[in-house]
Amino acid sequence: MLIIHWLVMTASIMLVAYVMPGVTVSGFFSALWVALFLGIVNVLLKPLLILITLPINILTLGLFTFVINGLLIILASSVIKGFQVSGFWVAVLFSILLSIVNFLLNFLLGAR
Repeated sequence: MLIIHWLVMTASIMLVAYVMPGVTVSGFFSALWVALFLGIVNVLLKPLLILITLPINILTLGLFTFVINGLLIILASSVIKGFQVSGFWVAVLFSILLSIVNFLLNFLLGAR
C-alpha cells in the first residue's frame, strides 16, 4: 500500500509540475525521489515544524501549514537533482496544487 501512495504522489508531482510554470521535474525518477523525500520529511520534520509554529498556525486557521509545505518543497528542490522551483510563492502554490491533485488521485484510485 505504501508503494501505491508513493507512485500516486510521484504522478501528482509530475502532473502539477507539467501544468505549473516555475516548477521543473526532469523525469519520472526525479519525481520519484521528490515523492520519497517529501514523504520522509513529512514524517520526521514536519510535525516538529508544526509544533514550533503552532501559535501562528492557530492564528491563520492552519493556512500557515502551506507555508511550511512550501519551505519543505524548496528544501527538496535544493537537495534533489532534476527538481527545480523558481521561488517561495511558486513553492507554496505548488504545495497547494499538489495536495489537491494528490487527494483527487488517491480518491479516484481508492487508495487509502
